Order: sequence, then C-alpha cells, then structure tokens
Amino acid sequence: MTNRLPSGLRVFVVEDEALVLMNLEAMLEDLGCVVVDRAMRLPQFEALIEKGIDADVAILDVNLGGTLVFDQARRLAERGLPLVFATGYGRHGIPAEWQDRPILQKPYTAQEVAEGLAAAIAR
Repeated sequence: MTNRLPSGLRVFVVEDEALVLMNLEAMLEDLGCVVVDRAMRLPQFEALIEKGIDADVAILDVNLGGTLVFDQARRLAERGLPLVFATGYGRHGIPAEWQDRPILQKPYTAQEVAEGLAAAIAR
C-alpha cells in the first residue's frame, strides 16, 4: 500500500459504532496518523466543535445515532477543516453540496482511508 500522507497527520474522527471506531483508529495509526480527538455522540461532537478542533482533517460518519451530521460538517468546513464522509449508503446518500468531498463506503479498507484523506487535504 502506498501512503501519500504526511507523517503525523492529525485526524478528528466522528463514528458512533465502537468497533468501527477502534478499527478506523488502528488503520489511522498504521498510516502514521494521529487521532487528535473523537466523538461517538452528537452532544459530544457539538461540544468539541464549540471548544475548537485542532486537526488537519476530519472523518465524519454521516449518520450519528440516527442524526445526519451535515449541519456540523458545514461548521467545520466554514473553519477550513478538510472533510471525509464515511457512510454505508455510498455516494448517493450524500447531499449534492457535499458530493465533491471524499466518501468512504463502509466497510472500507486502510487503502481507501489513505486515499480519502489524501484527497481531502489536497482540495
């Protein structure tokens, strides 16, 4: 696997399924990334946005406990944070305004995560 990511890339992760989150964190570690923070629930995600997220890029599960995260994604994008969306529904589950962002189709591989992150920070 070729890894075009900068060493120590700081990643913020939003994922509501513990096993998926642990797997993603392991993938990111293997890719040389640092998970700077994580959120599993919407109130926690909101609190972290308010506090300020010090990351190079974010991977956002589209559906967080039954709530779509696009309002929160907009707030992060307005602050200039590159975004990658993760979803089990594929690209057709993403609203038109976000179609230009990298999308990870669940289940995803470490290679797909690396490619999504590289695309997001290259934007």
